[in-house]
Amino acid sequence: MTSPHRRHREIAARAPQWLEEILDCIRTDKSVRKDFDNGGRLHIDRALPFLSVHIGKGREDLAARDIAAANASYLIVNDVEEALPIIIAVGGVLRDRFGAFLLLDIDELDHDTLITDDAPYLPPFEIRIASTADTGAKDAAEAMAAGTDIRQVKFRTPHVERFELKTDRQAAALAEQTGFPLVAVRFAPIYRQPESGNTYPDLRERLVANIFDAGLKAFAAFVGTTQSLKLATHRALGRKAFVDAVSRADRSFDDVASSFDFLLAVTPINTDAAWQAFKAGKFKQEPQFLYRPLSVQVEAEKRKLFSVAFDRFEDPVLYHLYREKQQELDLQLSLISARETSRFVEYGRALYGPVEASLYRVAQDILTKTAALADGGDDVEDDPQTADCEEVEAAARVMIADYHRQYPGFAAEIELRDDLPSGMLVSGERLLISRHTLMPRGRVHALLSHEIGVHLLTYFNGSAQGLRLFRSGLAGYEGMQEGLAVFSEYMAGGMTVGRLRLIAARVVACSAMLEGRPFAETYGMLVGEHRFGPVAAFHLTMRLYRGGGLAKDAIYLRGLLELLSHLKSGGALDPFWMGKISASHFRVMQELSLRGLLKAPVIRPAFLTHPQAQARLDKARAGLNPLDMIIS
Repeated sequence: MTSPHRRHREIAARAPQWLEEILDCIRTDKSVRKDFDNGGRLHIDRALPFLSVHIGKGREDLAARDIAAANASYLIVNDVEEALPIIIAVGGVLRDRFGAFLLLDIDELDHDTLITDDAPYLPPFEIRIASTADTGAKDAAEAMAAGTDIRQVKFRTPHVERFELKTDRQAAALAEQTGFPLVAVRFAPIYRQPESGNTYPDLRERLVANIFDAGLKAFAAFVGTTQSLKLATHRALGRKAFVDAVSRADRSFDDVASSFDFLLAVTPINTDAAWQAFKAGKFKQEPQFLYRPLSVQVEAEKRKLFSVAFDRFEDPVLYHLYREKQQELDLQLSLISARETSRFVEYGRALYGPVEASLYRVAQDILTKTAALADGGDDVEDDPQTADCEEVEAAARVMIADYHRQYPGFAAEIELRDDLPSGMLVSGERLLISRHTLMPRGRVHALLSHEIGVHLLTYFNGSAQGLRLFRSGLAGYEGMQEGLAVFSEYMAGGMTVGRLRLIAARVVACSAMLEGRPFAETYGMLVGEHRFGPVAAFHLTMRLYRGGGLAKDAIYLRGLLELLSHLKSGGALDPFWMGKISASHFRVMQELSLRGLLKAPVIRPAFLTHPQAQARLDKARAGLNPLDMIIS
C-alpha cells in the first residue's frame, strides 16, 4: 500500500500550474476562489487549519453543499479522485503553516427513512458522525455531535449516531489517501418532502445554519486540541469577506430602499392648516391631512426586491439578514401604498407591533407620577427661551462640523423645509428641519444629539462597513435606534419631565389609535386626562393618525426599555454604533465583528464625552428606571 507521504509527493510532482498559483496565494495570505468546469469550487477566505469538503457526485441543490460553502475554506467537487490532489496540496501547505490540519467531509444520506408524508408524529432525524482515530479529530467529532443538538431546527429533533469510518467509502478514501485527520458528517435530508421531493424552505435554512454552526464548533475543538490557533469563540472561524453575490444583493436592496422616503411619504404637508381647521371646528371634526404624491412605483420596486437571488450567498448569517430586510421592505412598500386606506393601520401594526400590556403600564406609570409636573408642553413664539429653526440650524451645523473634523466621511446635509410639522427628522444623510420649528432652547443640544449623534452617526458608520445594509438599517432596527436616541438625550443632560411625558403619551395614544378610537377622542384624552397643551396634543395625535394610523411612536419607549435592560445585563454600547441594528441583532453584530466582516465604529457619539456621561452610564448599568433619567 502506498503511504500518504509518498502519495503526497507523487501528486505534488504532477500538480497543474493553477494549483501551484493557488498554493502561492495561500502562502502569501491572499484569498482564493477557483471555479471548476463542473460547477465545483475551491474557496479560501484566509489561511486556516481546516477545509470543509463536499463531494457532489453530480447531485444538485443539496443542503450539504450549502453547509460546506458557508465556511471560510471549502472545496466542492464531483468525485473523490478530483478532490484528492487539491486536498493534499492545500492541506499540506496549511499543515506546514499551522502544525495541524483537519478535513470536514459533509454529505447527506440518500433518504429520510424515519418519516412519510402521512406520519402522525414527527420522529427524530438521523445525523451520523465518524472520525479518524487521532485526538484532534475525535475531539472535533465530539464537539460536532454536541453542536448538532439543534433545538432551533424545530419540527424534528436530531438523533446522533456514530459510525465506523471504514463503512463509508468516500470518507474512508479521503482519510486513507490524504492521511489528514478527518470528521465525516452525514444527515438525513429532512428539508425534502419524502414523496414529492419538494423543499421545505424554512426548514432547509435552519438546518444549514445549525449544522454549519456545529461544524465551526468542531473546527474550534480541533484548533483547541492542537493549539494551532488562539480563538475567542468558534464564530471567529467564519468568513472574513463576503462574496460578489452579497455585494450585488446589497446594491439591489439599497436601490429599492432609496426609491422611497418612508417618513416623508406618511408625514402630512399641511399640519398647521389642519390644526387651525381642527381648532375652528372646536376640536371635534377629524382633520383632513394632505400628503406628498407618491413618487415610487410600488409594484415595480417589489418586483426588483423579489428578483434578488440569495442562492450564491454562501453565508447563512448574511442570508438571514437580507431575507429579514426583504420582508421589511416589502411591508414598508405595502404600507405606503395603502396610505389613507383602512389597510394602512394593519400594515403598521405588522411592521411596528402592538402596544404590549407591560409597555402600556410603564407609560401610564410615567404619566401618573409626573402629572403634577405637567406644563402643557406648548411653546410660545415670543418666549425668549424658545429657539426657532434658524437657531436650531446654526447649532446643527456646529455639531456636524465637529463630527466632520473627526471623520471626513461624516458628510451630512441640512435642509430647511416648509412641508414638515415643527421639529426635525433624519432622511438618509440629510437632517431636515421644519421652518415652523419652535423648541425650548435648553432642549436643542439634546435633540441634536438624538438626530445627529445617533441617527446620522449610525448612518455614516454603517456606510463605512462596506455593505449598505448597515446604513439603511437591519430589519426591525428602528426600535433600538429610537431607544438609543432617547438615551442620548439623557446622556447629553437634556432629558426633561416634558420630554419623558411626551414619549410615554405616545404609547398611550398609540394604544387608543390601534383600538380604533377616533382622532378627536384621543386628542381629548391627552388634553383632559394627561394635561397636554392643545398644540402639543394635536401634534402628538397627528403623528399617530397620519396616513390612516401609524403605530411607530410606541417604539421610542419600547426601545428605551430594551436598551436599559441590555445595559443592566452587562451589554456593551459600541456594537450599536457600527450601524443601524436592532437588539435582536446584537449577537450577530458581535459574530460579524469577530470574523472581521465589520469594522469598529469610525466615530463615536460626542455625548459620550459629556462630563457626566460616565456617571450616567454607570447608573444605567446599575439599573435605571425611565423616571430616574429626568435631569433637574
